[in-house]
Amino acid sequence: MTAGGQDILWQPSKDQVAAARVTRFREFVNQIHGLDLTDYEGLYQWSVEEAPEFWRALWDYCQVVGDGPGATVVEGFLRMPGARWFPEALLNYAENLLQGRDAAEAIVFLNERGDSTRLTFSQLRDQVAAFASALRSDGVGSGDRVVGFLPNLPQTVVAMLATTSLGAIWSSCSPDFGVEGVLDRFSQIEPSVLVCADGYFYGGKQHNSLAVVELIRERLKTLRRTLVVNYLGQGKNSDSSLAEGLTSFTDYLAQGAGAKLEFTRLPFDHPLFIMFSSGTTGLPKCMVHSAGGTLLQHLKEHRLHCDLGPDDRFFYFTTCGWMMWNWLVSGLASDATIMLYDGHPLKPGPILWDYAQDEHLSIFGTSAKYLETCHKLGLLPARSHDLTSLRCLLSTGSPLAPESFDYVYGEVKKDLQLSSISGGTDIISCFVLGNPVLPVHRGRLQCRGLGMKVEVFNSDAQPVVGEKGELVCSAPFVSMPTGFWNDPKGSRYHQAYFDRFENIWCHGDFAELTSDGGMIIHGRSDTVLNPGGVRIGTAEIYRVVDRFAEVTESLVVGQSHQGDVRVVLFVALREGLTLGPDLETRLRHRIRAEETPRHVPAVIRQVPAIPRTISGKIVELAVRNILHGLPVENSEALANPESLAYFSNMVAELS
Repeated sequence: MTAGGQDILWQPSKDQVAAARVTRFREFVNQIHGLDLTDYEGLYQWSVEEAPEFWRALWDYCQVVGDGPGATVVEGFLRMPGARWFPEALLNYAENLLQGRDAAEAIVFLNERGDSTRLTFSQLRDQVAAFASALRSDGVGSGDRVVGFLPNLPQTVVAMLATTSLGAIWSSCSPDFGVEGVLDRFSQIEPSVLVCADGYFYGGKQHNSLAVVELIRERLKTLRRTLVVNYLGQGKNSDSSLAEGLTSFTDYLAQGAGAKLEFTRLPFDHPLFIMFSSGTTGLPKCMVHSAGGTLLQHLKEHRLHCDLGPDDRFFYFTTCGWMMWNWLVSGLASDATIMLYDGHPLKPGPILWDYAQDEHLSIFGTSAKYLETCHKLGLLPARSHDLTSLRCLLSTGSPLAPESFDYVYGEVKKDLQLSSISGGTDIISCFVLGNPVLPVHRGRLQCRGLGMKVEVFNSDAQPVVGEKGELVCSAPFVSMPTGFWNDPKGSRYHQAYFDRFENIWCHGDFAELTSDGGMIIHGRSDTVLNPGGVRIGTAEIYRVVDRFAEVTESLVVGQSHQGDVRVVLFVALREGLTLGPDLETRLRHRIRAEETPRHVPAVIRQVPAIPRTISGKIVELAVRNILHGLPVENSEALANPESLAYFSNMVAELS
């Protein structure tokens, strides 16, 4: 913390602290356990030192619907992996998400064309009941897999909730995935039902999906039913207008019209979602997440860390191929209205800020890249939009640069909780996130999540503060995957997280814990640069380079060269610009001035585009592999696989 607290950009008022749900939860814990916890730090320490009591208190405070929690909170708490939470409890995820008041809005949908749909909780329950009844008639039950190849639509939420109401398992990809990318994921889990749309809209263009769907159907031999949502508006509302073997979503829903809403309550660790890793280094890992662990973790993060409640309108810009979609939809369990959006975030114009204004969003979630792009485009939402209702802005996907903090408080809204959050698909939640009762410091994540014993380890496996190291979690938590699909001995699961430190979850982030409990993420530890033996996080270079007006995107990797590692920087520039000596010199000088001489790239090259995953994350490992003559095993995981060719063409020059 700088002198006089000058890096504090926002501070909650005393009234805000007193009214926050996390404060009420602390008072609840004090009452039932006879404690005198006076602040968040005290609550956090108690939550990790007495983790079973914390998770039990959270169940009671959130009034989880189900048969439980039972007398035993956790079996095998000293084992990681291996701990089993709430072994006597029975519950259903969908049942907990569908408790809202009949007339209250459950879902609001908008797309880039301005099409809008609204569903109350009563309407949502009716549609879920109808869809579940039709699935049940098709023989879908506990443990079966239903998959979505869908845009972010209300129908996607209906299909997921109907699936999970039966105890079946849901998994999804967004429709911009290619055929091989979809098959790499879905073929591993052998689904019985595929739910898709006839297409989607993006950037003012219409994209037809049915040709891709036919190729997927041909190779997914386990499919018994393929359902099609009529989204493009081409009139295919009935089976008669669809190709043989396809069923209209609307007709399927009609089959179960009037059905009673029923829920199958199953054990806490029963599979709910199968999530996939990005798959850029091989076949995607299939991570199995439990119904109880996902529900309880999301309730904690939403209600206590975001202060989410029935009066909130909760938005996250995401697709169905990113875990933030699952995280957003769980907001229904707090009786909030979830706000869906499908399409380009900036075409036409600042449509997401329009959405925030017109629908009075209270919580707005997006990516660090989106905020950086808004800054570069000169968007000034504080002047152009009425954001009176907005009280919390969430950012994830990559580290949020300090300059983006400045942009938000300067040009979006001053009185706002800005929460950079970090976790991952691996845990379908967060290790580090926001807090409505703590200040926001420039460039930092506010706090570690309750019940998560998050530490930073040095190379000797010792916890450190104020030093960079590996982000770990040194005690079990409820949202750990129950395992990987088709990994009966757990060897792949163990290798992914527990090989580095025994009995410790090693997440793969290069991070720094601050003295006041905040966190700075410096990038992924598998992409850490190591020139001259000095470890450098890639985020430290991106925060400098991406502020240049000429640069639209950048990517930095370490390349083995002459017995050491040299830093190689690639930049994509604004249309019509060329990387010349002047810009190269300014880039190097700025990096040296703001960081250290070790950070300065040995090589800077211009490329037309930076490779990204479909969820928008930069793919540093693929480029590093190319420069070292190693294969990129799964380019289908990329949104723009053609971009890799530019790097391949440079190998000889850079060797």
